[in-house]
Amino acid sequence: MDANDFVKDLTDAQELMRDEKYIDALVILNKLKEADKAGEFDYNLTHKLYQLISNSQSLFNQQRVLSVVKIISQKQKSISFIALNTILKEQEDVELDELILRREVEILILRSLLACKIEGNDLVF
Repeated sequence: MDANDFVKDLTDAQELMRDEKYIDALVILNKLKEADKAGEFDYNLTHKLYQLISNSQSLFNQQRVLSVVKIISQKQKSISFIALNTILKEQEDVELDELILRREVEILILRSLLACKIEGNDLVF
């Protein structure tokens, strides 16, 4: 793969991310990751690739966390991060480290997508 194809695929992945199609973006980005291992691309391209992978994975996690938390918040006043993580595993097949889950929830709150607060190890709605 040459640098022009690499850049085109990076751009395609960014467009998919804008459309909130994170799985599709990750498929392209993981293909580029393999191409990066096999080739010697400019540092700036490689840096952008890994930034996009990290951002896309985080946004995908947030999307899944948000959908589960919205349902839970209609039924409960609070939930522990441990219980939330268990529900995510069962319903969304998502396995997140508790610190990553907490970070994703914090980002959702900062983005004003979740109207709740964190109190200790609980999410309070």
